[in-house]
Amino acid sequence: MSQEAKTVYLFADEFTNYNDTLTGIRAAALLNRLGYKVLIPEHAESGRAFLSKGLLRKARKLADSNVSKLSSIVSEESPLIGIEPSAILAFRDEYPDLLRGEMKEKAKQLATNSLMFDEFIFREMEAGRIDNSVFTDQPKEILLHGHCQQKSVASTETTKKVLSLPVNYTVREIQSGCCGMAGSFGYEKEHYDLSMKVGELVLFPAVREAAENVIISAPGTSCRHQIKDGTKKEALHPVDVLFEALK
Repeated sequence: MSQEAKTVYLFADEFTNYNDTLTGIRAAALLNRLGYKVLIPEHAESGRAFLSKGLLRKARKLADSNVSKLSSIVSEESPLIGIEPSAILAFRDEYPDLLRGEMKEKAKQLATNSLMFDEFIFREMEAGRIDNSVFTDQPKEILLHGHCQQKSVASTETTKKVLSLPVNYTVREIQSGCCGMAGSFGYEKEHYDLSMKVGELVLFPAVREAAENVIISAPGTSCRHQIKDGTKKEALHPVDVLFEALK
């Protein structure tokens, strides 16, 4: 692990900031323990909720605000790290398409340095700046449900590799599609029954069949809520899994 305190920027997205605050606190604490100086820069919400409802004008204003605030400080050396996949991936997938002219070019540059939490950890592992020395050597089995946006725009491969960082942790990915929540879809009364039926296709049975000592992990906040509602089991963000694995 690097002994030099390298600065990274943590994107305190609207889901982490209000719904999953403990995960956000643990993300900062985990990065500190791994040798990084964590700053939460001034920023707006990601715009993900507006994008999911087709409210592009509002989403464009938020994209413009975030690119204006962050493009001058975020770099390859000091990336922007996101906890909720759908929020941080908006920087990569939608912002460059929403903006025009000079702001579009700034958005493209910012996009290259906007990383999901597991992408950053994996990058630092590959560079030799993070190793498993700070983590437990106790064996654990993890069952992972990947986030739809992550599977579409990025990959779950880095998540699996990062969750395997503690030496005796093994990870198996559930071969599931959407959990059924689909943003706010499953929260809406008229869609609830359908949302539950989607969860029952693969995800819910796999979670129910898992042994009690198996950790269920899901990077997406809506996925975790859906798993809890559909199976009564608690799913953890990979941040929480790694934080709890610290010596």
